[in-house]
Amino acid sequence: MTDQPPSTDDRTAQLEARLADLERRVPRSSADDGGRSGFETAFWAAMHTLFPDEARKHLKVAGREQLMAARVYLDRWISRLDEQEAQKAAGRPHEKIDVE
Repeated sequence: MTDQPPSTDDRTAQLEARLADLERRVPRSSADDGGRSGFETAFWAAMHTLFPDEARKHLKVAGREQLMAARVYLDRWISRLDEQEAQKAAGRPHEKIDVE
C-alpha cells in the first residue's frame, strides 16, 4: 500500500486553512505599536533583551553596508550592460535618409 502525497490544490488548501487559523489565534495589536502582531512584538522584545543597544547599532550599520555593497554591484552591472548596448549600437551601420 502506497500513500499518495496530497495534490498541489489539496496542499494549498491545507496551508491556507492553517494560515487562517494562525491569523485568528494571533491577535493584531493596535496602532499604538505600529500594528505589529504578537509574534513581531515578541521578536523585538527578544532582540532588545538579547542584544545590547551597541550590538543592535552595529548590526544596523552592517546591514546598511551590505545594501550599499549590493548597490555598487548592481550599478556596475547596469553600466556594463549600457556599455555593451552602446558598443552594439556603434557597430551598426547608419544610413541617412533625407525626408522632404
